[in-house]
Amino acid sequence: MLDFFTIIFQLFWMILIFSSLTSLFKNLSLNSSRETLMRTIEEKRKNRVITLIHRQESISFLGFGIRKFIDIEDSEELLRAIKMTPADMPIDFIIHTPGGLVLAAEQIANALRKHRGKVTVFVPHYAMSGGTLIALAADEIVIDENAVLGPVDPQIGQFPAASILSVLKKNIDEVDDQTLILADVAEKAMNQMKEYVTDLLREKYPDKAEELADKLVSGYWTHDYPITVEKARELGLRVSTDMPREIYDLMDLYKNPAGGKPSIGYVPMDYRIGERQKK
Repeated sequence: MLDFFTIIFQLFWMILIFSSLTSLFKNLSLNSSRETLMRTIEEKRKNRVITLIHRQESISFLGFGIRKFIDIEDSEELLRAIKMTPADMPIDFIIHTPGGLVLAAEQIANALRKHRGKVTVFVPHYAMSGGTLIALAADEIVIDENAVLGPVDPQIGQFPAASILSVLKKNIDEVDDQTLILADVAEKAMNQMKEYVTDLLREKYPDKAEELADKLVSGYWTHDYPITVEKARELGLRVSTDMPREIYDLMDLYKNPAGGKPSIGYVPMDYRIGERQKK
């Protein structure tokens, strides 16, 4: 009986080690494929490629969902990447994120803004909140025709700053002290963000910077409002839809590991190839 349990125990550890090694080699191979494709894009465009890609879908870990957002670790790594880039070398910045920490997003935006070479931000699917803030720092924004940006209105905890300020329309005697404190913080956050975005846009949009900042910061829409290509142009933002094919190929290498049956199904073949050959 002891031998039986010993064999089971040994088999368990062998399977665990094999599974871990398989996952490790798969990740190494995936990272190698990503770097190879990034080098291909760099050689083709003669630019430095930097990515900020967060998969919004949940990744299962012990039954809990894990989501990635812009954080300090991201900004530290990106600042190093920009430092390692010659001052006059153009940067292609590929971004796919739901947003994140304002401090980190502003650090990245500042670094891109100060870079002397042309900075092009590519948005293949979405760059919301802090992602939009980073995109606004670029010399050129290239967005897929179905991709979206988002408002950059500050959030205080789980509430929009603009909504907190709206509470002050009530009789002040009916508002508790904690809400008044939150409103004070919200007002400061709104003013700071509006000033920052105005300054960010002033060089590219000298006549519209304040108006654009007001629209993006002041809570005209919900925080997850999708700013489409058409809406961005209506606001006065200059955006291009000339997205290189290689950007989509790179995004294919950032799909989450399959943890179950996929929701979307299709034959993974680009049927437009024949159309392009006919032309």
